[in-house]
Amino acid sequence: MTYKKLELVEDLREQLKFLKEIGVDSLSVDLPVRTAEPPRETAHDDFQTYVPAKNEFKAETKQNREAGRKDVRRRSEILQNYKLSERKQSAESPKSPESQPPKEKIPEVTDTIEKTESPEESLFGDLSRGLPDTNESLSDIHKDIGSDCERCRLCEKRTQVVHSVGDPQADLMFIGEAPGADEDVQGEPFVGRAGQLLNKIIEAIDLKREDVFIGNINRCRPPDNRRPLADEAEVCKPFLLREISVVRPKVIVVLGNTACQNLLDTKVGITRLRGKFLDYFGVRVMPTFHPAYLLRDPRKKREVWEDMKKVREELNRQNASDS
Repeated sequence: MTYKKLELVEDLREQLKFLKEIGVDSLSVDLPVRTAEPPRETAHDDFQTYVPAKNEFKAETKQNREAGRKDVRRRSEILQNYKLSERKQSAESPKSPESQPPKEKIPEVTDTIEKTESPEESLFGDLSRGLPDTNESLSDIHKDIGSDCERCRLCEKRTQVVHSVGDPQADLMFIGEAPGADEDVQGEPFVGRAGQLLNKIIEAIDLKREDVFIGNINRCRPPDNRRPLADEAEVCKPFLLREISVVRPKVIVVLGNTACQNLLDTKVGITRLRGKFLDYFGVRVMPTFHPAYLLRDPRKKREVWEDMKKVREELNRQNASDS
């Protein structure tokens, strides 16, 4: 009920109360069935009064919507007439993939490129260029090292520098990681229990200790028989490489994980590398377990024996090709 209706009702009540006070008990009046409501004034009417373009905008919008519907119907009719499923295929277009002429097979790149990369190259880079030529002797190298070498911290607790020994023209060379307690005292590599086992390994392939060349990556004993650290190996390794260039062996047997990783500059373990030849500057290299490890685990002797048989066969092959 609007505010004006409330005013009308209150006005009627006041009039009836006044008539009752003056003694009028009844009143006969013909009232219409429905009283017409006065026109309502709203904010919307005021808005239409001051903004007459509203109706024009509505009409324009309605026309645009109608035009849009006609445009959609027209596009639908066009698409309906051009359905791909109802179009007739020309005689030149194939009806199915099977009817298309076979395409010429493009050869794969792997079929035309010859693989030249060897396992050794992928692990250690290109090491097949051969050993550098040298005119120096083993004594020159030992003199260069000196008996009082102080190039790394191992000099602090060592007894003496332990140089490589053996035949300077040997076909077979053995390389370990560092001297032990016995070697530090006697000044010769592989003279302790591990050295005695190495002698038996050498004799098992019909050679003698005097026939081979034996050395270590490091020439000074690490304290408490620990492994040589990387910087210690880097200091001493160049002298060993110079010895290899002087001796020029046909085969090198690298003994143990530490010596193998330091010599070949790899993180691959001895378990993965042992048993197969690697090429190191033109020299055939066979990684195998260290004799000291065999003393701790004699079950590995069979694997070392298999490795040494391959070494013997490789030496025989190279000697046969030289003759």
